[in-house]
Amino acid sequence: MTAARPEVLFVCVHNAGRSQMAAGLLQSKAGERVTVISAGSEPADQLNPAVVEAMEEVGIDISAEQPKKLEDGMVRESDVVITMGCGDACPIYPGKRYEDWELEDPAGKDLATVRGIRDQISERVRGLLAEVAPDQSDSAAS
Repeated sequence: MTAARPEVLFVCVHNAGRSQMAAGLLQSKAGERVTVISAGSEPADQLNPAVVEAMEEVGIDISAEQPKKLEDGMVRESDVVITMGCGDACPIYPGKRYEDWELEDPAGKDLATVRGIRDQISERVRGLLAEVAPDQSDSAAS
């Protein structure tokens, strides 16, 4: 039996840093097991260049991504909504799983700081993926 593919939405204010890193990391780790979306309550004009560089260092190219405006339908259709400092901008629907990840905003930070934020997000993404879409080949081998 195959379960429906879970949809995860990452939300931050500008959709130019944290949520884009989280989306790129989850997509890279999950492949086709999860649908990944990111958005911002007040989207920036472009991605943070230090974020793009930090992600390239781990082999993930997010340079073609554009900040997107958070839409009500994105939340409604998602199974899991991860917020990152967007306050009350994210609509709440009963039955959805919500988590708020308190992470430093990479805006205006140097590359070393952005790397640290990326690594924190990577650890959280690893845990989230194990919960929402565990690798069936891992459990079959046990």
